[in-house]
Amino acid sequence: MPPLVKICGLKTPEDVDAAIRFGATHIGLNLYEPSPRYVDLKTAAELRKRAEGRVKVALLLVNASPLATTEALGKIRPDIVQFHGTETPEWVATVNRSIPAEVWKAVGLKDAGTLERIRQYEGAVDRILFDAPAQAMPGGTGTRFDWSLLVNHRHSIDWGIAGGLTPANVAEALAATGAPLVDVSSGVESAPGVKDMDKIAAFLKAAGR
Repeated sequence: MPPLVKICGLKTPEDVDAAIRFGATHIGLNLYEPSPRYVDLKTAAELRKRAEGRVKVALLLVNASPLATTEALGKIRPDIVQFHGTETPEWVATVNRSIPAEVWKAVGLKDAGTLERIRQYEGAVDRILFDAPAQAMPGGTGTRFDWSLLVNHRHSIDWGIAGGLTPANVAEALAATGAPLVDVSSGVESAPGVKDMDKIAAFLKAAGR
Protein backbone atom coordinates (compact mmCIF):
# COMPACT_ATOMS: atom_id res chain seq x y z
CA MET A 1 0.00 0.00 0.00
CA PRO A 2 1.33 3.47 -0.82
CA PRO A 3 1.74 5.78 2.17
CA LEU A 4 -0.74 8.44 3.12
CA VAL A 5 0.48 11.87 2.06
CA LYS A 6 -0.44 15.19 3.66
CA ILE A 7 0.36 18.47 1.93
CA CYS A 8 0.33 21.07 4.69
CA GLY A 9 0.14 24.84 4.80
CA LEU A 10 -2.20 25.34 1.85
CA LYS A 11 -3.49 28.88 1.38
CA THR A 12 -5.41 29.08 -1.89
CA PRO A 13 -8.09 27.14 -3.78
CA GLU A 14 -5.43 26.38 -6.41
CA ASP A 15 -3.22 24.81 -3.73
CA VAL A 16 -6.08 22.59 -2.60
CA ASP A 17 -7.02 21.55 -6.11
CA ALA A 18 -3.42 20.69 -7.01
CA ALA A 19 -2.84 18.61 -3.89
CA ILE A 20 -6.00 16.62 -4.57
CA ARG A 21 -5.40 16.31 -8.32
CA PHE A 22 -1.93 14.86 -7.84
CA GLY A 23 -3.02 12.31 -5.24
CA ALA A 24 -2.75 13.69 -1.70
CA THR A 25 -4.81 11.90 0.90
CA HIS A 26 -4.72 14.78 3.40
CA ILE A 27 -4.25 18.54 3.35
CA GLY A 28 -3.36 20.87 6.20
CA LEU A 29 -4.59 24.37 7.04
CA ASN A 30 -2.41 26.41 9.38
CA LEU A 31 -3.98 28.74 11.97
CA TYR A 32 -0.66 29.75 13.58
CA GLU A 33 -0.39 33.48 12.89
CA PRO A 34 3.43 33.84 12.90
CA SER A 35 3.74 31.23 10.15
CA PRO A 36 4.07 32.27 6.48
CA ARG A 37 1.45 29.57 5.84
CA TYR A 38 -1.14 31.13 8.13
CA VAL A 39 -4.74 31.44 6.96
CA ASP A 40 -7.51 33.16 8.88
CA LEU A 41 -10.67 31.37 9.99
CA LYS A 42 -12.73 32.62 7.05
CA THR A 43 -10.19 31.41 4.48
CA ALA A 44 -9.69 28.12 6.30
CA ALA A 45 -13.45 27.51 6.30
CA GLU A 46 -13.63 28.20 2.56
CA LEU A 47 -10.71 25.88 1.79
CA ARG A 48 -12.13 23.19 4.04
CA LYS A 49 -15.45 23.40 2.19
CA ARG A 50 -13.67 23.17 -1.16
CA ALA A 51 -11.89 19.98 -0.07
CA GLU A 52 -14.84 18.35 1.70
CA GLY A 53 -15.52 14.83 0.51
CA ARG A 54 -12.40 14.84 -1.67
CA VAL A 55 -9.58 14.60 0.87
CA LYS A 56 -9.15 14.67 4.65
CA VAL A 57 -8.55 18.12 6.11
CA ALA A 58 -6.28 18.73 9.10
CA LEU A 59 -6.34 21.94 11.10
CA LEU A 60 -2.96 22.89 12.56
CA LEU A 61 -2.99 24.64 15.95
CA VAL A 62 -0.01 25.79 18.03
CA ASN A 63 -0.65 26.38 21.74
CA ALA A 64 -4.09 27.81 20.98
CA SER A 65 -6.24 28.80 23.94
CA PRO A 66 -9.27 26.65 24.77
CA LEU A 67 -11.53 29.46 23.50
CA ALA A 68 -9.63 29.82 20.22
CA THR A 69 -9.55 26.05 19.79
CA THR A 70 -13.30 25.77 20.31
CA GLU A 71 -14.01 28.61 17.89
CA ALA A 72 -11.75 27.15 15.20
CA LEU A 73 -13.21 23.67 15.49
CA GLY A 74 -16.75 25.04 15.35
CA LYS A 75 -16.12 27.11 12.23
CA ILE A 76 -13.86 24.73 10.30
CA ARG A 77 -15.13 21.32 11.40
CA PRO A 78 -11.95 19.56 10.25
CA ASP A 79 -11.44 15.83 9.91
CA ILE A 80 -8.27 16.12 11.99
CA VAL A 81 -6.91 18.51 14.60
CA GLN A 82 -3.11 18.60 14.55
CA PHE A 83 -1.54 20.07 17.67
CA HIS A 84 1.93 21.37 16.92
CA GLY A 85 3.00 23.15 20.09
CA THR A 86 3.65 22.15 23.70
CA GLU A 87 0.12 20.89 24.32
CA THR A 88 -0.06 18.37 27.17
CA PRO A 89 -1.37 14.81 26.89
CA GLU A 90 -4.17 15.80 29.26
CA TRP A 91 -5.30 18.70 27.07
CA VAL A 92 -5.22 16.80 23.77
CA ALA A 93 -7.04 13.88 25.42
CA THR A 94 -9.75 16.30 26.57
CA VAL A 95 -10.15 17.63 23.05
CA ASN A 96 -10.14 14.11 21.61
CA ARG A 97 -12.98 13.04 23.88
CA SER A 98 -15.11 16.05 22.97
CA ILE A 99 -14.98 16.12 19.15
CA PRO A 100 -15.68 13.67 16.32
CA ALA A 101 -12.42 14.53 14.53
CA GLU A 102 -9.10 12.67 14.82
CA VAL A 103 -6.45 14.26 17.03
CA TRP A 104 -2.79 14.24 16.00
CA LYS A 105 0.22 15.51 17.96
CA ALA A 106 3.42 16.64 16.30
CA VAL A 107 6.53 15.83 18.34
CA GLY A 108 10.09 16.95 17.67
CA LEU A 109 12.16 13.76 17.56
CA LYS A 110 15.46 14.63 19.20
CA ASP A 111 16.73 11.30 20.52
CA ALA A 112 15.68 7.85 21.72
CA GLY A 113 14.36 9.42 24.91
CA THR A 114 11.71 11.20 22.90
CA LEU A 115 10.35 7.84 21.80
CA GLU A 116 9.87 6.86 25.42
CA ARG A 117 8.28 10.16 26.39
CA ILE A 118 5.62 10.01 23.68
CA ARG A 119 4.10 6.96 25.35
CA GLN A 120 2.29 9.45 27.57
CA TYR A 121 0.13 10.25 24.54
CA GLU A 122 -1.17 6.67 24.28
CA GLY A 123 -4.94 6.83 24.37
CA ALA A 124 -4.84 10.62 24.07
CA VAL A 125 -4.15 10.97 20.34
CA ASP A 126 -4.92 9.08 17.16
CA ARG A 127 -1.55 9.72 15.53
CA ILE A 128 1.92 10.97 16.42
CA LEU A 129 3.67 13.02 13.75
CA PHE A 130 7.44 12.86 14.16
CA ASP A 131 9.02 16.16 13.14
CA ALA A 132 12.36 17.90 13.48
CA PRO A 133 12.95 19.38 16.95
CA ALA A 134 11.27 22.78 17.31
CA GLN A 135 13.23 25.87 16.34
CA ALA A 136 12.04 29.48 16.22
CA MET A 137 9.06 28.25 14.21
CA PRO A 138 7.31 24.95 15.07
CA GLY A 139 7.27 23.04 11.79
CA GLY A 140 7.75 24.24 8.23
CA THR A 141 11.45 24.89 8.76
CA GLY A 142 12.73 22.46 6.14
CA THR A 143 14.83 20.68 8.75
CA ARG A 144 14.85 16.89 8.97
CA PHE A 145 15.43 14.67 11.98
CA ASP A 146 17.56 11.53 12.24
CA TRP A 147 15.42 8.89 10.53
CA SER A 148 17.56 6.11 11.99
CA LEU A 149 15.94 6.75 15.38
CA LEU A 150 12.81 5.07 14.04
CA VAL A 151 14.49 1.96 12.67
CA ASN A 152 13.10 -1.09 14.47
CA HIS A 153 11.08 1.07 16.86
CA ARG A 154 7.85 -0.63 17.93
CA HIS A 155 5.14 1.98 17.59
CA SER A 156 2.23 1.87 20.03
CA ILE A 157 0.39 4.79 18.36
CA ASP A 158 -0.35 5.35 14.67
CA TRP A 159 2.34 7.65 13.29
CA GLY A 160 3.84 9.55 10.41
CA ILE A 161 6.88 11.65 9.62
CA ALA A 162 7.46 15.29 8.69
CA GLY A 163 10.39 17.67 8.73
CA GLY A 164 12.63 18.46 5.78
CA LEU A 165 10.90 16.14 3.34
CA THR A 166 11.23 17.01 -0.36
CA PRO A 167 10.57 15.34 -3.70
CA ALA A 168 14.26 14.38 -3.71
CA ASN A 169 14.33 12.57 -0.36
CA VAL A 170 10.82 11.33 0.43
CA ALA A 171 11.41 7.93 -1.17
CA GLU A 172 14.58 7.53 0.92
CA ALA A 173 12.70 8.56 4.05
CA LEU A 174 9.98 6.01 3.40
CA ALA A 175 12.51 3.27 2.75
CA ALA A 176 14.43 4.13 5.92
CA THR A 177 11.46 4.41 8.28
CA GLY A 178 8.55 2.49 6.75
CA ALA A 179 6.36 5.44 7.63
CA PRO A 180 2.65 4.94 6.89
CA LEU A 181 2.20 8.70 6.39
CA VAL A 182 4.44 11.55 5.22
CA ASP A 183 3.73 15.24 5.72
CA VAL A 184 5.32 18.02 3.68
CA SER A 185 5.05 21.80 3.73
CA SER A 186 8.14 23.87 2.90
CA GLY A 187 9.54 21.05 0.74
CA VAL A 188 6.96 21.76 -1.97
CA GLU A 189 7.30 25.56 -1.99
CA SER A 190 9.02 28.08 -4.26
CA ALA A 191 9.13 30.62 -1.40
CA PRO A 192 7.92 30.53 2.22
CA GLY A 193 4.18 29.97 2.12
CA VAL A 194 4.02 29.75 -1.69
CA LYS A 195 3.21 26.28 -2.93
CA ASP A 196 4.82 25.07 -6.18
CA MET A 197 2.47 22.89 -8.22
CA ASP A 198 5.31 21.04 -9.97
CA LYS A 199 6.94 20.23 -6.62
CA ILE A 200 3.62 18.98 -5.22
CA ALA A 201 3.26 16.69 -8.23
CA ALA A 202 6.85 15.47 -7.94
CA PHE A 203 6.54 14.82 -4.21
CA LEU A 204 3.39 12.75 -4.58
CA LYS A 205 4.90 10.77 -7.45
CA ALA A 206 8.08 10.10 -5.44
CA ALA A 207 5.97 8.99 -2.48
CA GLY A 208 4.21 6.46 -4.65
CA ARG A 209 0.80 8.07 -4.95
